[in-house]
Amino acid sequence: MQSIRRSVPASFALVALLLTACGTPPRAPQPQPSKQPDVVMPPPVGPIGIPAPTPAPPPPPPVPAMTPVSFDTLPGWRQDDLRQAWPAFMASCRVLAKKAEWKHPCAAAGGVDAKDGNAIRQYFEAYFVPNQMREPGGADTGLITGYYEPMLHGSRKRGGAFQTPLYRVPDDLVTVDLASVYPSLKNMRLRGRLVGKTVVPYSTRAEIERAPLSGKELVWVDDPVEAFFLEVQGSGRVRIAETGETVRIAFADQNGHPYKVIGRWLVEQGELPADGVSAQSIKAWIAANPARRQELLNVNPSYIFFREERLPDPSVGPKGALGVPLTPERSVAVDPSIVPLGAPLFLSTTHPADGAAMQRLMLAQDTGGAIRGPVRADFFFGFGGNAADYAGRMKQSGSVWVLLPK
Repeated sequence: MQSIRRSVPASFALVALLLTACGTPPRAPQPQPSKQPDVVMPPPVGPIGIPAPTPAPPPPPPVPAMTPVSFDTLPGWRQDDLRQAWPAFMASCRVLAKKAEWKHPCAAAGGVDAKDGNAIRQYFEAYFVPNQMREPGGADTGLITGYYEPMLHGSRKRGGAFQTPLYRVPDDLVTVDLASVYPSLKNMRLRGRLVGKTVVPYSTRAEIERAPLSGKELVWVDDPVEAFFLEVQGSGRVRIAETGETVRIAFADQNGHPYKVIGRWLVEQGELPADGVSAQSIKAWIAANPARRQELLNVNPSYIFFREERLPDPSVGPKGALGVPLTPERSVAVDPSIVPLGAPLFLSTTHPADGAAMQRLMLAQDTGGAIRGPVRADFFFGFGGNAADYAGRMKQSGSVWVLLPK
């Protein structure tokens, strides 16, 4: 605040001057430190007198899903026998070469000696950049599961032990590709059935069990639990009792309901420990609780419909979502909204049998209802008893690097 200066009469000023001249000069007053009073600001209040909330700090910047790195940072890159992955990569290129960004690297792959591991390694280092995958929170590790191609026993007719149907796609299932209307919804499809002019949800698993799709049976199999796990795997083989032939039953469509993990439900119900869930433990629980089998299976409302394929070469795997045969231990299922389908990727995880390191080049050639997120992969083990055992136990932690063209 500014000081106010007052006027003083001249006589008073003269007397003061004389007194000053005749007396001892007074000591100058010592300056005293000024003390500012503490000021306490009242908290800000809202329009009705309630203290306003403290503003939240700004959120941290989002972590990119892909971070370019060098090949030297890939654990085991120099040790992997890339010759084993090369046929699977060339299968991917048959599809990817139609895209502009893949045309040049896939054309160059035709000149690489498939028997020379060093030449293959030099090719990838010349034409690709590894991108480490991270979750939105920044974690660079995620869940790596496994799947396989099972063998079931079936019949063309219902009878005896063959009481569980595998269905073909029903005539009233409607599929709408949402990307055709909204390009931002790539890889998104709506499934249902028409009631008048309205698309309504298709029947759930429980509803199909109550009202079977009569006339749409491909084959009848002898084990409802194995039929359920066939749906989880997406495809498999069935040996026909009448003829002894083996046919492939491949994924054709799905009822549109989300996939629910029945093992998680068993944990939530206190039936299994969180660290003890596997295909083997789930089947053991069903064997011990046969009356609750359908209750458990109905937890997953998703239902898979199949088509029958010939099996001219049993050594060739089933086709994945990319449309090419899967290669045992070199093909994986990924989330196609994040990882380009068909792309090579490097996987670092451990084997479910003994915990040994599994660090190898893989090909993203399939998808799955439970495979969601950047650091998420489903490892294809192939066909046979060992494949079934390993896939059922696979629940490992791992890291993923996607190789994209320079």
